[in-house]
Amino acid sequence: MTGRVYELDGHRIEVSKPGKVLFPQSGITKGDLADYYARIAEVALPYWRDRPLTMQRFPDGIGKEGFFQKNIPEYFPDWVRRSEMPKEDGTVRYVLVNNCATFAYLADQGMVTPHIGLSRVDRPNHPDRMVFDLDPPGKDFGKVQVAARRFREILDERGLRSFVQTTGSRGLHVILPLDRSRNFDEVREIARQLAGRLAERYPGELTTEQRKAKRGDRVYLDTGRNAYGQTHVAPYGVRALDDAPVATPVEWDEALSGAMRAGKYGIKNIFRRLGAKEDPWATIDDEPLDAASLVR
Repeated sequence: MTGRVYELDGHRIEVSKPGKVLFPQSGITKGDLADYYARIAEVALPYWRDRPLTMQRFPDGIGKEGFFQKNIPEYFPDWVRRSEMPKEDGTVRYVLVNNCATFAYLADQGMVTPHIGLSRVDRPNHPDRMVFDLDPPGKDFGKVQVAARRFREILDERGLRSFVQTTGSRGLHVILPLDRSRNFDEVREIARQLAGRLAERYPGELTTEQRKAKRGDRVYLDTGRNAYGQTHVAPYGVRALDDAPVATPVEWDEALSGAMRAGKYGIKNIFRRLGAKEDPWATIDDEPLDAASLVR
């Protein structure tokens, strides 16, 4: 089985076994995945650049057990950027996706889903994103939309800009751009306070209860990603689910529409969307906020 070659950023990336099926039910191949990441790279790069990457790899396809990998393998080529960052018992040497060629190379390595940090590596303890993961009971996306609408209301009351993306799985992520004036401990506590206030306002619909058995049929407002070393699925990252759905930045009105669902967009239809829509996150970094303004 011959390989597939990409020429990107002056680098030649050969994807081996492009006909290998990675998504058994839909027949999506390794070549399809590589084509997607090579093509989406220019759109996604601003959101991935300079962020530590955790790779979720499925070299034998999503029907087999995959694994998460933080440390960059020694055999990765020198042109793939990396950054060494501290952890509790040592350091981690992360991949940085800082050029389009790296997208295609990672697809060749069987990376299906990219998970990125909430800070950039130049100031690793000062996040420039706050993320709320709206996790539904079961697969009820309608409840997620109600939670997202409540979230937007409380943010609009404070005159705060917010952004939203489908997760490609079950829920939505609400994203707030931060000015990096607060460290992770501060941001995590502020996120908890804001989620707590929202759950108190709508106790029948929303909860911050970590134990699933106590959530009932309420949407869980997960703030756990707002901590050092934690991640969220990268914008335009593929999920390891049938039909290869994609985590997609969307407009708020889209996110709340009756036609929306968490896995609406995938590698088969995302480019039709991008050809018809402006980038809904184009201004995400224009007016970053001080996280403390969320709970004043």
